[in-house]
Amino acid sequence: MSKIIYIADDDSNIRNLLKSFLEREGFTVFGFATGDDLYERFNDSPCDLIILDVMMPGHDGFFILNEIRKNSNVPIIMLTAKDSDADYIQGLNLGSDDYFTKPFSPVKLVTKAKSILKRQEDIIGITKSDNQETELLTFADITINKKTKEASMGDKELPLTPNEYSLLTYLILNSDRAVSRAELLDKIWGYETQVETRVADDTVKRLRKKIKESSAELSTVWGYGFRLVENNKKKKAGK
Repeated sequence: MSKIIYIADDDSNIRNLLKSFLEREGFTVFGFATGDDLYERFNDSPCDLIILDVMMPGHDGFFILNEIRKNSNVPIIMLTAKDSDADYIQGLNLGSDDYFTKPFSPVKLVTKAKSILKRQEDIIGITKSDNQETELLTFADITINKKTKEASMGDKELPLTPNEYSLLTYLILNSDRAVSRAELLDKIWGYETQVETRVADDTVKRLRKKIKESSAELSTVWGYGFRLVENNKKKKAGK
């Protein structure tokens, strides 16, 4: 069954262009002139990936992104005519998976969409093959429910964006070793680009802040990458 992609952009030329490129790759694509129209359709019939413009009539893309993230971790790629750090950071903080500034290459965007969907399948495949007797994945005081894609830290909920969830899951599954930045870029974000490097570093920073009270610690292996370790001092202090 083909993956379903929703596109919201008030520019019909962009919608039709992306629809054409994505359908050539076997995707089923639906276009919407506003984010509100997409959101209404998504609530009735969820899709596998969303491409969402920022500036549209009605509610802007950031508002729609935030509303979708209240109930869904569906992958979302943001499109914007702005090229500013504020928009970039806002999109990531709200939980977007990637960010393209107009004008952009349709080929690169399609490649990114394919890599995001493949990454999801890879993560699901890894978690299914690991700890098959249980749906829970644990490290220190962090628990991930692989079925619901929810995380907790001790007895508290740990709210994570899709990228943060994928990153933490991958690091837990590979906690016996250091994971290189290049491997994370390949496994979590699909392929290495200048933008991707920044996405990875920003995601690591945000994840560090969210687990700072945990006995789990995201350690930097200088010049190489990262490793998830257990901080024994924090562990003892929490007892």
